[in-house]
Parts: sequence; structure tokens; C-alpha cells
Amino acid sequence: MRMASLRLLDSIPSPAQDIQILLVTFFLVLWIWVGRGVDEKVIVWILGHRNGIQRKQIKDTYQQLYKESIIHRLQSKLSGVLKTAMILWMNEAPERDAILANNALKRKRKKINQLQVLVEIACASSPDHLMAVRQAYYSLYECSLEEDITSNISTSLQKVAKLHEAIEKNQLDHDDVVWILTTRNFFQLKATFVCYKQSYEVAIDQAINSSGNGDLGSILRGVILCIVSPEKHFAEVIRASTVGYWTKDEDSLTRAIVTQAEIDMTKIKGEYFKMNNTSLDDVVRRDASGVYKSFLMALIGAKI
Repeated sequence: MRMASLRLLDSIPSPAQDIQILLVTFFLVLWIWVGRGVDEKVIVWILGHRNGIQRKQIKDTYQQLYKESIIHRLQSKLSGVLKTAMILWMNEAPERDAILANNALKRKRKKINQLQVLVEIACASSPDHLMAVRQAYYSLYECSLEEDITSNISTSLQKVAKLHEAIEKNQLDHDDVVWILTTRNFFQLKATFVCYKQSYEVAIDQAINSSGNGDLGSILRGVILCIVSPEKHFAEVIRASTVGYWTKDEDSLTRAIVTQAEIDMTKIKGEYFKMNNTSLDDVVRRDASGVYKSFLMALIGAKI
């Protein structure tokens, strides 16, 4: 069962009414705002409290009325990390994941935390959603997602996919490991992981984590966590992105919150608290700033 954190208003205006207010923020710059551009708070207040269906209605209505994409308009009016977060939010889920995957694949210097999105799409999504992402990717970039993965990621990291022997011998790229993880369905893999823990008295993700293996080990652990406990995976992504007293990795923080706000963010918040003995609300309130903070707070259902 999905547990979204997004809080909707008791009374939602029509898409046309929302658009009229947005147009004012796009084009009418009040004297007190001269030189400061649009009132981003208004944009966040409206779009940060609309679910996927309502946002699509706003997009479709705007396109019909003004013959342009509201996403393009937002791109021209917003900036910085708020712009990145809002554009992801306004895209439908398959297009959003396709954009995230392409951004990760096209980076010249790819880090594991940036490639996590590929694991999340492949392992924390339903088969129907994954198919929709593949279709959206081809539509947006005229290339299949598989082709871009093959041409942009080293062979060892493509092998995301006998487990105990491979882990003990630090041979996570062993063909048997890859074969098991790529030829079993979701339920078979979950049963395999349960059997592993019963047989060896350690969770397989913990065994992989302690065995080293660098990037491949990190990827495989992400695969397993996304299958067994996606809320734990995303809680770890958020924790890693906010180490210390400021946000270290805004891209990962944005991705985790924007993509999960309408799925399992309530569960993620619970898992985050168990891991860190502090609430995600407090961490976002402490680490983020400005209207970007207000936007994230809206998506996780926190009080500002």
C-alpha cells in the first residue's frame, strides 16, 4: 500500500484558476519585487500542494489555452535547485525517471550516488512503470535506455545482477551472481534473500556491505535494498545527502523526495527516524534554505 506524504488542500481550485494565479506570478512583477523576478513562494504554494492528476490537468489546460508548455515557462522563470526540483515534479513519473536516468548516464564523471537512480528505476518500480520509463526515454532521447546504459557504463557496473560463495570470496561480479539477480522475478528474489539470512544468519545486504567490492558492491547492495525495503534505501539516500549540518548532495536529496512524495514518503520518514533518531522534517528544515526548503517541506508533508 502506498503511503504518500503530500498534503492536499481541503478545497482545490480548478486548473484554470490555478493557472490565472500562476500567470500573475509569471508576468506581473510588483514594485516590491522589482529586480527579484517572480514570487517563487506562490508557485510552490500552488504546485507543491497538487497531486499528479491535478498537476497534469494544470499542464494540459495551460497547453490548450496558451499553446506552450508550462514546464518551459517554469524553466524560464525559476533558477537553481528549486528549478531542478520543480521541473522534475511537474513531469509525469515515467518522463521524470527518464530525465533522471539520462542526466546520470550523460555525466562525464559518474559517481555511484548518481547512478543509484538506475537501480531505483529498475528495482523499486513496478514492471508497468519500468516499461513506461523505457518508452518515455526513447521518446525524449531517440535512443533506448538499454543502449545508453551499454555505451555509458563500464562492463562491471552493467552486471547488476552461487551468492554466499561470491560474497565470501569478494567475487560479486561472478557470472552466477549476475545470473541469479537478472533471471529471477521480484518474489523469487525476496524468497532467496530470506533463505540467505536463515542460512547464514546475516542479511544479504549487510554481507555485501561488509565484503567491500567498491562500486559494484554498492550497486548490488542498492539493488537488494530496493527490492527488499525501498523505504530503507531512500532513507539511506537522504541520510547520505545530508551528512553534517548542511546538504552535501542536493541532487540526491531532491530526487529522493520528489520521486517518492506520492509513493512511500511516509514509510521513508519512519525508517529515517529509526536510523537517525531524528525526524526528516527537522533535517530538511535545518539543511535546506529559502523557497527550496519550503518546496521540500510541502512534499514531505511537514509544517513550515
